[in-house]
Amino acid sequence: MLGAINQRSDKFILAQSRKGRQEKSLSSSHGLGMYTHFIRIAVVLLLCTVTLGPAVAYSQTKVLVGLTTLNSRVTPLWIAQEQGFFAKNGLEVLLLLTRVSQPAIAGLIAGELQMVFGGSSAALGAFASGADLKVIAGQTNRLTYDLVVRPGLRKPEDLRGKRLGAGAIGGSLWMGAVLALEHLGLDASRDQISIMLVGDQTNNIQALEAGSIDAALLDGVFSHRLKQKGFPVLAELYNANIPFSGQGIVTSRSFLQKHPVIVERFLKGLLEGIDFSLALGNKPVVLKTMTARLKIPDAASAEVGYQDLLRGVEPKPYPSLEALRNVQRLMKAQNPKVGNVKLEELIDDRILRKILGG
Repeated sequence: MLGAINQRSDKFILAQSRKGRQEKSLSSSHGLGMYTHFIRIAVVLLLCTVTLGPAVAYSQTKVLVGLTTLNSRVTPLWIAQEQGFFAKNGLEVLLLLTRVSQPAIAGLIAGELQMVFGGSSAALGAFASGADLKVIAGQTNRLTYDLVVRPGLRKPEDLRGKRLGAGAIGGSLWMGAVLALEHLGLDASRDQISIMLVGDQTNNIQALEAGSIDAALLDGVFSHRLKQKGFPVLAELYNANIPFSGQGIVTSRSFLQKHPVIVERFLKGLLEGIDFSLALGNKPVVLKTMTARLKIPDAASAEVGYQDLLRGVEPKPYPSLEALRNVQRLMKAQNPKVGNVKLEELIDDRILRKILGG
């Protein structure tokens, strides 16, 4: 079912040097229409599948959530599903995996989705173009990737003249690549480092192993596998404490205004998922869920993913202005409108503060 929405250019690597190509804005009628048509088909398929489930599902409110990434820090969301925390709050949360943010945000704008898990950067870009979106929570507010390089590269200077894999321009992997280079005292233009638009982390792993790129940003659960194969980790960026809005919870202002109770119930369920996931006594259950959802092949990689979860997930997931400012700084070079956004207008964490008493 999800295959229809997960189509992507797995075989293509686009060099950053193609600067003449401009990505279409989410606000363009063609781009938005393409994305929303894509989402609409997937939503229909998802709902058709769900209606075959137990009758109890009919007594709950269905909430369609776009999921833009797969990593260990998504685990609280899965836990909230599996442990019944959403159900306890009267919700049946359905996840639609898009792997990238743009189609999920387009679906949100069109009303096909009610919320998006991830996609703070895409939300900022859409907001700058007039979309009335709100970031209601920020589950990850710092850069957490490892910078993995091919064998033979040992120090930052070795990246000069090399190829660094990333995702779409303006996406989390792309911004993470720029921030990683900044942290290491490197500059893509000055040091002739090509930032290659490879795709998601799975694509980057494949490209790194195939020798199509020389370095990539990966979550610990993925970098551990490559490290076992002899690929060095040049930098563990979590330790650098770089503010970055990675996994935010986004909704539209209209949905927030019309259905504040649903938003509150969703956040309550997610908070229970976070509390459960971060409690050390629940580690066996959390590892089981994480291993199954991410198809982790070995216990050592699962342990790395678990530690990434403990370090990267905010116990009180307030959106971070500082983290969003870093995103804004990088995005405005590609989209000048983003520089004019008042980030305080993008954030609405009133319901979260009500729940947490903050």
